[in-house]
Amino acid sequence: MKIEVIQADITKLAVDAIVNAAKSSLMGGGGVDGAIHRAGGPSILAECKVIRNRQGDCPAGEAVITGAGKLPAQYVIHTVGPIWNGGDSGEPEKLRNCYLNALKLAAQHDVKTIAFSNISTGVYGYPKKQAAQIALSAVKSFKAASVQKVIFACFDEENYDLYKELVE
Repeated sequence: MKIEVIQADITKLAVDAIVNAAKSSLMGGGGVDGAIHRAGGPSILAECKVIRNRQGDCPAGEAVITGAGKLPAQYVIHTVGPIWNGGDSGEPEKLRNCYLNALKLAAQHDVKTIAFSNISTGVYGYPKKQAAQIALSAVKSFKAASVQKVIFACFDEENYDLYKELVE
């Protein structure tokens, strides 16, 4: 599996799947979640409502998949990152599960290229360096023949620099 780090707007990437840092309600919001819902159009929210009606809120660390609407990707994998609470409330395990569960869904849907946003590092307050270490460790531990390329699409320069340093 190839790992690539770029500084980019994830909504513009032509990959098989992008990973959304979603709210547990799956109803869109601010940050990358809002950007994905706006760029992808109403079909993503409609699919999220169906999922939510079936299962309720999506707990931290879990992931669900929808179509990508008007985005250049085929799928959006929505995962709910943990809110940083000092690190003693299971945040590292939940964050790791975000990446692993997203990759499991990707493999089940024969996704070859997947792009991750920087989960939990915005308003959820997860320390960026710790989050990057967990993300890379989780991705490197995952084994599935179908997933050939993982892209970390960093929106801000601080995350981009951290990921570049850790990948090299």
